Amino acid sequence: MTLFSVEGKTVVVTGGSRGIGRMIATGFAEAGARVYISARKTAEVDKTAAELGCVAVPADLSTPEGLQTLVSAVDGPLHVLVNNAGATWGAPLEEFPEHAFDKLWNINVKGVFYLTQKFLPQLRAAASADDPARVINVGSVDGIRVPELPNYAYSATKSGVHMLTRHLARHLAKEHITVNAIAPGPFESKMMAFALDDPTTRELVASNVPLGRIGRPDDMAGAAIYLASRAGAYLTGTVIPVDGGITA
Repeated sequence: MTLFSVEGKTVVVTGGSRGIGRMIATGFAEAGARVYISARKTAEVDKTAAELGCVAVPADLSTPEGLQTLVSAVDGPLHVLVNNAGATWGAPLEEFPEHAFDKLWNINVKGVFYLTQKFLPQLRAAASADDPARVINVGSVDGIRVPELPNYAYSATKSGVHMLTRHLARHLAKEHITVNAIAPGPFESKMMAFALDDPTTRELVASNVPLGRIGRPDDMAGAAIYLASRAGAYLTGTVIPVDGGITA
């Protein structure tokens, strides 16, 4: 158990009120970590925090004010930062609006970079050679391969998250801060609801996964806990697909 222990660590999970963020926050909370979760909607983040035993921080991380709100709410060293907050946008090629690219870039990429930047003092305070501080970015399999249904800005920004992960990892390694990314396949989330809420479409999605099923909460929580524990201390700059074999 010690190899995979995160007990007593301070963890921040952005977009933690639902979907993949909630799965990750649940895993850390159940494993004994002190978890802060953030999301834009106060009622949702408060409700989830009460259910999980986390600390709720309502914040819009697409704005400088929101970033500062979250950073200021976390006391002391930060052992694990999970950059999960993200957005998507669907529209035909000929109709895809410019403001959609701007929105997704600001949330999916700039938000990851600047929140990490602002948390650096607290990550440095938690870091040591034997137990590095951890940054875990949530990318996507759509940032690795082109999906069947085009999502131009989403795929482009998630690919950007993967490269940003490698870039930060290279430059923060000397400070004992590891930076890795998880690239989820299909999981229960608001982004996937259009497909997974319909039984026929859900079956089709699952049939295209080599392992034959949709991802479960423990699959996501397990990957994040691995990266945050002693077991994952020697990994940095990696992008780990948690996708049932889709990218294979």
